[in-house]
Amino acid sequence: MPYIKHASRLAFECPAHMIPGNAGQLNYAITKLLVDYISTRGVVGLSYQSLNDALGALEGAKLEFYRRIAAPYEDTKIQENGDVYR
Repeated sequence: MPYIKHASRLAFECPAHMIPGNAGQLNYAITKLLVDYISTRGVVGLSYQSLNDALGALEGAKLEFYRRIAAPYEDTKIQENGDVYR
């Protein structure tokens, strides 16, 4: 989950000029972060554990993003436009 201590968060804040402006840039930024993470995993670097850690973090971030951002948005659109499911 993305809930790290407040004191640790400042190091991960991106300046406005570094925030991706489109989906391709976002994909690049995520990929670059993952590649950099793997490359800093010591002598072993590429291992099942480091790959599993990276993929687990991606999956957790995806699920939390869906839960906190996408699902409430969909609920709003259901209220505005009607539900497909009965």
